[in-house]
Amino acid sequence: MEHQEGAQPEENKQEINPIPPVGNVPEITPASDDLSFQNRIDLSELQEGIASIRAEIGRVIVGQKEMVDMLIVAMLAKGHALIEGVPGVAKTISAKLLARSLDVGFSRIQFTPDLMPSDILGTSIFDMKKSEFEFKKGPIFSNMILIDEINRAPAKTQAALFEVMEERQITIDGSKYVLDSPFMVLATQNPVEQEGTYRLPEAQLDRFLFKVDVDYPNLDEEVEILTREHALKGANKLGKVQSHLTKEKIEKFQGLVNEIIVEPHLLTYIAQLIVNTRSNPFLFLGASPRASIAILASSKGFAAIEGRDFVTPEDIKRAAIPVLQHRVIVTPEREMEGISAKQIIRQIIDAVEIPR
Repeated sequence: MEHQEGAQPEENKQEINPIPPVGNVPEITPASDDLSFQNRIDLSELQEGIASIRAEIGRVIVGQKEMVDMLIVAMLAKGHALIEGVPGVAKTISAKLLARSLDVGFSRIQFTPDLMPSDILGTSIFDMKKSEFEFKKGPIFSNMILIDEINRAPAKTQAALFEVMEERQITIDGSKYVLDSPFMVLATQNPVEQEGTYRLPEAQLDRFLFKVDVDYPNLDEEVEILTREHALKGANKLGKVQSHLTKEKIEKFQGLVNEIIVEPHLLTYIAQLIVNTRSNPFLFLGASPRASIAILASSKGFAAIEGRDFVTPEDIKRAAIPVLQHRVIVTPEREMEGISAKQIIRQIIDAVEIPR
């Protein structure tokens, strides 16, 4: 039987009551053709700062917008980022560009198999004039630390980063040295080359907020890369990048991100995702509470860069894979079948009901 278009009979109509707001959900008022809302936290200055960083990085980097956003969110969430990709996909230069767009201290450390902990942290040197030992600070004493090819250093050197990445301090010869704020480690590694590399300890991987996978550019992006490179005619591509955000502004923005509103049912949603990694039969090792805290912090960051003062389920889903993929371990049987941690995390995300 064909149904005619038009108004339904009165007896078939059902009145749908609007769902009452939960907690501090922002009041939504209709605009002309879309929906708008009024933030309770003023994020205008943060938005301008993020836009300036994106613009400066975009002067050099073609595409890779998600990677850039993840690096910015990691900074806002006071986290560290592990950037993984094959050589030549702008891992190192992206980290350098982020540091250059900020008015903060910057150090680059090239990891090699013969690198010692003292080469990173510093060492005590005996001063003949004063007849006492004087501590000479290493390159880790800065704000933005780029560690190139982090998986080339042995376990002893990797262990030197544990304390500084987690507690923002180092302890040498019984003395504690607190690092300046902000402090962020950006590390790169090549997933293909295995000769002369060392697997990062799980305890160290867990200290990275994100693992950022950098893919090849598509055809249009590759053409744009070549066009820009040809137009440079040998000029320094980093020369025109300007610094915009000071240490004080970064700390202010980090404080604003901490104030982003998260409803209780979204906290339960994050907990459900994490607990499901521990009971998943495809995973040998699930995620720890540090991972749930990392999703909470990074989802606030994603909300902030989108101009919202509240977290949505989409922010949590966006944060889940980069937060979890380096923290969980796939069972050997599934790994031999070619199943990756990223695929399993996607399945877990799809299986957990999104709160409404």
